[in-house]
Amino acid sequence: MRKRRRLLAIAAIAILPLWSPALHSMEPDDGDPPKSKAARPEGRTDQIIVKYREDRLNLKAAPRLAEEAAVKFSGRLKITLKHHRFSGSNAHVLALPESMPLSKVREISKNIARDPAVEYAEPDLIMETQQVDDTRFGDQWHYYEKAGGINLPAAWSIATGKAVVVAVLDTGILPHEDIGDHIVPGYDFVKDPGRAKDGDGRDPDPTDVPCPTKKSAWHGLHVAGTVAAITNNARGVAGVARDAKILPVRVLGKVERDGRCNGTGYTSDIADGMLWAVGLLPEGMTERQRNKNPAQVLNLSLGGDGACPQAYSNAIKKARAQKATIVVAAGNDTLDLTSNPHSPGSCGGVITVAAINRAGARAYYSNYGKAVKIAAPGGEVKYVRSDGVLSTLNTGETSVGQDGYYFISGTSMATPHVAGVVALLYQIDPAMTPDRALAILQKSARPFPTAAAPSKGPACTTSICGAGVLDAAAAVSEAQKGTMSAKR
Repeated sequence: MRKRRRLLAIAAIAILPLWSPALHSMEPDDGDPPKSKAARPEGRTDQIIVKYREDRLNLKAAPRLAEEAAVKFSGRLKITLKHHRFSGSNAHVLALPESMPLSKVREISKNIARDPAVEYAEPDLIMETQQVDDTRFGDQWHYYEKAGGINLPAAWSIATGKAVVVAVLDTGILPHEDIGDHIVPGYDFVKDPGRAKDGDGRDPDPTDVPCPTKKSAWHGLHVAGTVAAITNNARGVAGVARDAKILPVRVLGKVERDGRCNGTGYTSDIADGMLWAVGLLPEGMTERQRNKNPAQVLNLSLGGDGACPQAYSNAIKKARAQKATIVVAAGNDTLDLTSNPHSPGSCGGVITVAAINRAGARAYYSNYGKAVKIAAPGGEVKYVRSDGVLSTLNTGETSVGQDGYYFISGTSMATPHVAGVVALLYQIDPAMTPDRALAILQKSARPFPTAAAPSKGPACTTSICGAGVLDAAAAVSEAQKGTMSAKR
């Protein structure tokens, strides 16, 4: 039973002296799934435009009247409204206490418009360029659907991850038209040539390599696409932090076993990769080898059995000292991490992510427990292929093929959703810290849907799946409020 459970994992590490197989819950898609027409995600705003009748109230003649009007409407509607600024002829902008769905803002505006002194009141809509013309965006339900999605499109009006670097510690990277120049120079930390399968040990080339006889998963490429695939380029998919940079750090090599080609690696290599990713020099590396693009966010879609090794604890402590936030997968063994620790998911100082399915319930494979900080969409391809997470992949099996896109499921897929949103937070506030990032994510998390039945095991609650479902728009709004308060 234990062995069967472990076959659900996305990528596992070997903690010396034991070897643990890399575990994948899926095979690459055998064909391009049909496109589905997406329902347009509801927009949001945090302001209302109020136009007064010229003969009833001349705000510019008496500016204090604007403040008084805001107080009057606040008391009537039981919501805090503040005068933000004047706009146009005898109109002003009211600020809502937070970003809200347009349907709610329209209701508030309608109530304000009933006042005899008001000519009209309407939401101050947030306009934007055509943000998502990616041909497969409609299949990325995990970004916009109400139950299992992360409410991402509304977040892009505030932040897109620009100037933020996200390190993807994984199997490496391949060139892909939908990632392109988002990649900055990375490094290969797989020291064992036999596991690396690239003919050498550590080197500055983080390129993923195929297994010679088994189907390759290209795990790191899929994770990287979720973090920061190029968006609004009329092709493929969108990335969560659509303007962030990806730092590929290859820490998992390839092992062929039990008919699979699995990504596996050692704790020692992964810990060194973490240090290098944030700009530090692991033992044995020279100044010339220092990372010139230190990452603010680290994504570790990997894990293995056991309590947190000291090597991880040390690396995490040093990375946090550089103000980097580390986001890790909870694991895919359907286990309670309280009694069955899984590292680095059970380590202190990281954001451990559980996976939910399309209905917003805990995915059947996801680990859970007190170590989990938040939940994000990992999908479930076991039942319906298109219920997985769609991202970048390669069509090759035993050799590198063409650019492609595939649905995959796992906590490995949930983790980059969180890492991408954390990148948005760092854009809003470059002085962001790991503790503050976690606090924002948890405060802004959406409650778990009560009507969604889990496909297997316990339903997600705040006691086992973290603070709730990741909500990108609410998180960036919360970060923005905090930054504005700090400037006052």
